[in-house]
Amino acid sequence: MTKNKNKSQKVIVGMSGGVDSSVSVALLQEQGYAVEGMFMKNWEEDDTQETCTAAEDAQDAMSVADKLKVRIHLRNFASEYWDYVFENFLNEYRIGRTPNPDILCNREIKFKTFLDNAQDLQADYMATGHYVDKDFHQGKYRLLKGKDQNKDQSYFLYTITQEQLAYSLFPLGKISKPKVREIAQNLDLIVADKKDSVGICFIGEKDFQKFLTSYIEPNPGAIVDDTNKIIGRHTGLMYYTIGQRQGLGIGGVKNAPPLPWFVVAKNHNENKLIAIQGGDNTLLQSQWLIASDLSWVSGNEPELPLTCKAKTRYRQSDQDCTIYAGDNGQVKVEFNQKQRAVTPGQSVVFYTDDICLGGGIIQHTNTLNEKCEFYAK
Repeated sequence: MTKNKNKSQKVIVGMSGGVDSSVSVALLQEQGYAVEGMFMKNWEEDDTQETCTAAEDAQDAMSVADKLKVRIHLRNFASEYWDYVFENFLNEYRIGRTPNPDILCNREIKFKTFLDNAQDLQADYMATGHYVDKDFHQGKYRLLKGKDQNKDQSYFLYTITQEQLAYSLFPLGKISKPKVREIAQNLDLIVADKKDSVGICFIGEKDFQKFLTSYIEPNPGAIVDDTNKIIGRHTGLMYYTIGQRQGLGIGGVKNAPPLPWFVVAKNHNENKLIAIQGGDNTLLQSQWLIASDLSWVSGNEPELPLTCKAKTRYRQSDQDCTIYAGDNGQVKVEFNQKQRAVTPGQSVVFYTDDICLGGGIIQHTNTLNEKCEFYAK
């Protein structure tokens, strides 16, 4: 698009008070769009705590809007966030799984509630500071990895629909994070050197165990090895994730070699945390997984079986796999090479080259449920 073509088109940018969304505003202005911003407040349960930075982020977003001379709209989506993201987050932990709230947050808030509000403001497009890209190919929009492979965020956006892609702009899709900071510095934006946000989506960085305990009653129990021998005590299954090494509190175990212990599974029926020794232990390796709640960016399930690539966590490199149709809308994903610490509740996301095809929620894998009779999945 040329600058002249864009000038009559209105874009609402989700401004978080960070450097990415701030530079997105500037880039869209440069491209000639009529740009406005929207700051979304989505959490207010503990605004008095030092870890809550919503007020600071809002101030930074307004400062950038003033600097770039754009109008900014302030919206409170806390009730929507609670109903559609946080309740799901808690329910997943209650049943012992490890959810990814960023994915649900993108689906329910950034690309639904925010998009609805942008359309209410007569916007032609909404824009975010995600490091992803899109194109239009053979009558369909495609979600593409961001050029900066270190920052690519397509893993978190696999639930996006064709309609949402049609209304979305991703100004950072073709540039790198260092370039974004350089642009912010050249524009003398207050957020040029601001640290990237971390922690739970819209809630921030917290003492996670203390935070969860505020909403879910902990239920301590035994830590056992793969023979069902008690080797320690856990403070509650919800506090642990597959592959975790730190914080287990397992001391010297009689007749066990001096190797580190890792969480390998959870027995919810008996409230047991199962740990094994050695980060390369075969019980941590999965050849396949079952996934449900599938989302396909094209809007249609591809023809299965499908050979492609996948990742089961954000920072993982793409892994060769084949997707097979399963029962009740599920799929079975078989990997060419075994994968370490595949975690129920997390997402598996599928790719062909730089194209994000979609993904689903991991239900279970072939680890202890095949190899240990005492394990109840």
